[in-house]
Amino acid sequence: MTQEPETVAVVGGTGDQGFGLALRWAKAGRHVLIGSRVRARAEEAAAKVKAAVGNSARVEGSENADVVARATLVVLSVPFEAQIATLKAVRTAWRPGQILVDLTVPLEASFGGSPTRVLKVWAGSAAEQAAQHVPENISVVGAFHNIGAHALQEIQHEVECDVIVCGDNAEARGRVRPWVEAIPGCRYVDGGKLENARIVESLTALLIGINRRYKVPGAGLRITGLPH
Repeated sequence: MTQEPETVAVVGGTGDQGFGLALRWAKAGRHVLIGSRVRARAEEAAAKVKAAVGNSARVEGSENADVVARATLVVLSVPFEAQIATLKAVRTAWRPGQILVDLTVPLEASFGGSPTRVLKVWAGSAAEQAAQHVPENISVVGAFHNIGAHALQEIQHEVECDVIVCGDNAEARGRVRPWVEAIPGCRYVDGGKLENARIVESLTALLIGINRRYKVPGAGLRITGLPH
């Protein structure tokens, strides 16, 4: 199957954060493929995106393996407990040169604990764990961890959050930049090596706690002192 240039697959695009990213990218005119284990759910989510953005939106829904095979950029937006199983299910769909953007955060809530606490992961981070479950010719990047689903889905407003992008391949990090900047209000921040995702992922738990204490839906991060 031929990959389509400038196409993003959102695996787990029926979930809150994945759906929010699909909305934003569809509104920006990008070609978005929403993936799910169940094709009908993905097609339903795609229809909801069109209803929100307009019928001209370039968005489709299909099974996870199908959307992975067709996209140049693959975004994984699933709960931590589903990460490995999802990656194993699509393993044969990958093609050389693709980039996996992992959004997974290992929160205790995945196993009945607190959403403001982070689990220890043997690999170091969820992003590093993801890298262990894709072919070696796939570059893995961690990004979009700190943007709440509410902020993404409120498409009439800008998102007040920088996006820290971590990955061992500098070119792969750079290829994610246009997708960050396609979301109004978001700024790309180069986070360096993939191991730095350990820090970025943990900030999500901090932001959830801030949301609770201040009774707001979408606290975000801004890095000061950077050139514009």
